[in-house]
Formats: sequence, C-alpha cells, structure tokens
Amino acid sequence: MVPTPIGNLSDMTFRAVEVLKAVDLILAEDTRTSGVLLKHYQIDTQMNSFHAHNEHRQTEGVIQRLKEGVRMALISDAGTPGISDPGYLLAKAALDAGLQIEALPGPTALIPAVIKSGFPNNRFVFEGFLPLKKGRSTRIKSLKDEIRTMIFYESPHRLLKTLIQFEEYFGSERKVSVSRELTKKFEETINGTLIEVRVHFESRPAKGEFVIVLAGNIDL
Repeated sequence: MVPTPIGNLSDMTFRAVEVLKAVDLILAEDTRTSGVLLKHYQIDTQMNSFHAHNEHRQTEGVIQRLKEGVRMALISDAGTPGISDPGYLLAKAALDAGLQIEALPGPTALIPAVIKSGFPNNRFVFEGFLPLKKGRSTRIKSLKDEIRTMIFYESPHRLLKTLIQFEEYFGSERKVSVSRELTKKFEETINGTLIEVRVHFESRPAKGEFVIVLAGNIDL
C-alpha cells in the first residue's frame, strides 16, 4: 500500500518511488491521474485499474496473482490507499489468504487539517465522507455528544449543505476549521464558528477538495 501526494508532487517519499519502480505491477485508482505522477518520477512500471467500481470483481484475481509471486503496489489518486479510497477490501482479502501486507507511511489530508485547526488532536474521530442520503442525518445526530475532535471529508458541491446540517445539530457557535486544496497552490484554511465559516463560503464558490474539522462538545 503506497501513499501518493495529495497535491504537491514533492511530498512523494524516496521509499515510495523505490517501491513503485521495483514491483511488477501497480494497481491504480485512475491510471491517467497516476500516469502524471509516474512520469514525473520516471517510473515505467505497468499499471492496471483498481477502483471503487471494479475492486469487488478484481480482488479475487489480484489475490491469485499475488499467490503466484507477482509483486504489486496499490496506489490511489491521492493520499493513502484504504483511507476513504479503495484498499480495505484488498487488504482484508490478502490477510484472509495468508499473505503479508506492507503499508508505507505517507500523505493523507486528515493529519495536516487537524493540526491546522488548533483543536485538540491527542484524540480525534475520523468520519471520512458522510452518507449521501440514507443514514446521513442519523450519522450526524449520533455525533452530537462526541467530545473528541471530528474530521470529515467533503466535496465542494456538498460543503454548504454539510455546514448547514452541522449548525442544525451542533449549534451555530460550535468551532470548526475547513481546509481546502491542502499542499496545493491555493491552499486555504478557514477557522471560526459554524455560522462564520458557513457565511464565508456562501459568498465564495467552494472549489477543491475539503476537510472539515469540527470541535468536540466541550460542554459535556
């Protein structure tokens, strides 16, 4: 499992480059996106697609090839495989088959976001993406009394909806930090209350990839 940069290509580790050059095959979430990264680091290892829409039917074949001795690396478009990206099913299947997994440390958006929030980070809850429809309100409601810092991933077209829902369930004065385009040219972090941050993004189109860091309920 090889993490790749979430924006800035310079965040690629030496070890990650070495592994991607050494394996027989790279499983990539999007071969076109990953092709840019591999070209930048002069990596010419063969790539196959492995993403959320085909991982269920591909996993059995991948496990069989691993048993035959084919060395593979899994990468996602950005960040660490298995963290809100394909990887979990393959890792579980490999372990169930008695195979060993090596997971390299590396880039992931949640860590810089929680550090930049200024909220307590000795204990936190990573929620990833909230359900799109079914179960969404139930999930948010279940976190109302959470005292730990909470981290969410969100897309630009759902950011305002999520902030509004958070106001409804957590109160407009709950502290929040929203980071976008981490490590990229237009990186930005907005800190404030939910109402302040929501008003900020109402007046500015939401663009890029977002990480929402919500303060825990300190009143409990």
